[in-house]
Formats: sequence, C-alpha cells, structure tokens
Amino acid sequence: MSSLKLLEEQNFDSTIASKGKILIDFYADWCGPCKMMTPILEALAQEMAGKLTIYKLDVDTAQKVSAKFDITSVPTLILFDGGVEKKRIIGLKDLQTMRSLVS
Repeated sequence: MSSLKLLEEQNFDSTIASKGKILIDFYADWCGPCKMMTPILEALAQEMAGKLTIYKLDVDTAQKVSAKFDITSVPTLILFDGGVEKKRIIGLKDLQTMRSLVS
C-alpha cells in the first residue's frame, strides 16, 4: 500500500493550504526519473509520518497548476508549509537529499 497520496487540480489549493508540511511531487507517467523517485518518496513518507504529507500531482492532467508553479521539468518537488512554497528541487534525488529538503 502506498503512503503517497494522489492530488488533483480541483483540490490542490485547499490541500496545500492545510496545516503542516506538504511535499508535492509534480510527475508524469511517461517520466523514467519520476518512476525512480517514487520508492524514495515512499521511504521518506514512512520516515516522516505525522510530520510531512507527500502528494503526487500528474502534470499532464493538472496543466493549470503546473503552469501556475512554472513546472517545466519533472520530477519537480515543492515543499509547502502553511500554503507557502518553502523549497523546490528538480530532478531525481536520493533519500538523503530529500531528507535535507524537508528538514
């Protein structure tokens, strides 16, 4: 069972406005590095349970949100806290790098 939640364009704004740290993985089904990133995010989600929620957002079905945040490469990961973008990282990263992004 995945600990990553799927996000859709319709509930994006209300989701990121919620309290706490939220990491959004902007991905595409056709993207190889995105697929390689998923198990890393799964591990991070388990480590950070209760402190961080991780969502996946398909850029092909959420084009308005992707344009709003100027997503030009996938995977792009954005950390939000209280609805505000705090950090952004682009490309395939290892678990240690992801830990430093969210800490």
